[in-house]
Amino acid sequence: MATLPQAFAETSATTGSDATDSGPAWDVIELLFFAYRDFVSDPDRILGDYGFGRAHHRVLHFVNRQPGLTIAELLDILRITKQSLNRVLKELVEKGFIEQRAGVADRRQRLLFPTAKGRELAVALAGLQTERVTRALADAGPEARDAALRFLFAMIDPDDRTHVARLVWNDATTVPR
Repeated sequence: MATLPQAFAETSATTGSDATDSGPAWDVIELLFFAYRDFVSDPDRILGDYGFGRAHHRVLHFVNRQPGLTIAELLDILRITKQSLNRVLKELVEKGFIEQRAGVADRRQRLLFPTAKGRELAVALAGLQTERVTRALADAGPEARDAALRFLFAMIDPDDRTHVARLVWNDATTVPR
């Protein structure tokens, strides 16, 4: 088996992933698929024990990270239909992982908060993913974290980057450089 640098060089030479080539970046595309598959596999096993799936995970993650999030804000983050969100949210509320509260200024507004049980599950799932990310960054070398942050941020649509920076770092001016 080739070492990683040889494998990367061979893949670039044979699959058209060179920056000057106009063909598909097969290696990057496929590595993103495989990395995502493995990144979600650890939480998937735990979520299955609750009868939950990836949509439940995403909702719980963002509600835990942004307590008091509105339904509209969550729909904007996830870019899913209201119908899809309502089904998932109903299950998370019924099973005691998320609670809905009326808005202070507008009582019609529904604010979402994790329960203690919801926070515990969200942190456990994030812990599994953190372990995988930490191992990968350690294997990739000392500059890998900054490079990964820059790459992932650059993958986001430019018109959404300020919004994402605000969500991730609570500061729209903080972006990876």
